[in-house]
Amino acid sequence: MNNSMINSSVSMHSLQQKLDILSNNIANVNTNGFKKKEASFEDVLTNVKSQPEGFRQLGRFSPLGFNQGWGSKLVQIQTNLSQGPIQSTGNVTDFAIQGDGLFEVQTGELDANGQRQTAWTRNGAFSLSPNANGGSVLTTKDGHFVTGVDGTGADVSPILIPAGIRPVVEKNGTINGYSEQDPSAAPINLGRIKLVRVVRPQLLQDVGDNLYAIPNGITAAEKANILQDVNPLVDNLANRVSLMQGFLEQSNVTLSDEMTDLVIVQRALQLNSRAITSSDQMMNIANNLRA
Repeated sequence: MNNSMINSSVSMHSLQQKLDILSNNIANVNTNGFKKKEASFEDVLTNVKSQPEGFRQLGRFSPLGFNQGWGSKLVQIQTNLSQGPIQSTGNVTDFAIQGDGLFEVQTGELDANGQRQTAWTRNGAFSLSPNANGGSVLTTKDGHFVTGVDGTGADVSPILIPAGIRPVVEKNGTINGYSEQDPSAAPINLGRIKLVRVVRPQLLQDVGDNLYAIPNGITAAEKANILQDVNPLVDNLANRVSLMQGFLEQSNVTLSDEMTDLVIVQRALQLNSRAITSSDQMMNIANNLRA
């Protein structure tokens, strides 16, 4: 196998990974709260190929030797958390986040301590699921409990909505309950939907179903450098994360951009495939030479 074959095969492997990322983005163009993935590449290795002294001719200003590359590789897949379009639904259990924030949910899987594992999502299409007390709890469409914050600042999961109470959520996530039987009654405080601000999105791990998690082995101090709890009392306008009830955030995938990148990747794959074919033809010619 010659150098051009190695270069092309390595590059085709990276382009196939890029193609998988584009396919995932296009497949989720209509997924609520989906954030597209972006890939970064770098050269695998570059060395200088030496040339004989006979190439040093009068009038040549460039030094002897030429750079020889060995393809490129995928070094990072980063989540783009840019704001997606906001669409009105009128549903009281639909929420859209404005800013670099995520909802915190408790999945059905248990960790080593027997506690529900924590995950984060941007999809605010929630629902009210009935519980044993006759009320309801706030869950995702997949049944994950949405984490809340009580008056003392402690995490609460699930968020309980008593029977006959209509929840109204403010921009800072505070849940006020209004009686459906007595509209003139004063609202009761049902806690606050917990929001976290994303500091380093490149360190979040995509676990599927539009959920993100913290990689294993991350300490509490390191976690604070990835996700920070949103405190509406101290947040200012520069870093505010707010909620919109009755709205849903659409995917931030732009189909025209993804299709353009798809054509570019396909042409690059075609170029590298032809390079391998040309190398094979040259090796076949050399194989069939007769003395």
